[in-house]
Formats: sequence, C-alpha cells, structure tokens
Amino acid sequence: MSSDRYGASANYKSNEQGYRDRALKLFPWICGRCTREFVYSNLRELTVHHVDHDHTNNPNDGSNWELLCLYCHDNEHAKYTEHDLHPTRVDAGDNNQDTATYNPFADLQALLKK
Repeated sequence: MSSDRYGASANYKSNEQGYRDRALKLFPWICGRCTREFVYSNLRELTVHHVDHDHTNNPNDGSNWELLCLYCHDNEHAKYTEHDLHPTRVDAGDNNQDTATYNPFADLQALLKK
C-alpha cells in the first residue's frame, strides 16, 4: 500500500512539473493579482493556480491556469478556507450589511457654534 502512495506522489510531482513548464511558456512571468514581475532567479516564487481548483484539469491552452506569486496564491486559497469555516450567502444587490445608524456629524453644527 505504501508503494501506491509514493507512486501517486511521484506521478503528481511529474504532472505538476509538466503543467508548470507549459504555463511558464504560455504566460508572461507576472503575478496575475499583484502584477509583481519575475525573472529566472526568483521564478520558483511564481506558482500555477488552477482557476477551478481541480489539479487534474490541465488543458493545453492554459485556460484553467493563472500564474500567482506565493503570497497571492496563499491568499487565494485562504479565501476558500475562510468561506468553508464561515459560510455566507450574498445575493445580487445585497451588501449583506445592516444600515448604519451612527452619524459622526450629527452634532457638528453645535460644535461649530462654540
């Protein structure tokens, strides 16, 4: 059983390297979120993010990939983790917030008269 696990891990690494190489040839070496530019010496900090989060969906045209720096990639996945922990629903036109009742300038006229 452990040989299957290691075999699957090696296969995953091979697949990952394959789509990473293709993505780096298809796209400019720029983070799709923060627009940080990369050169060969720091290219290891640029990751391939699967837009639909399915690592087996690797079309040759790269339509399911975007290049993200490590920080933006972590942030992207953190959004989904946070949503799983604290699910919310937002309907179109609903800002999901109560109306503000505090008015910081309510007594401004009186303060200006002093």
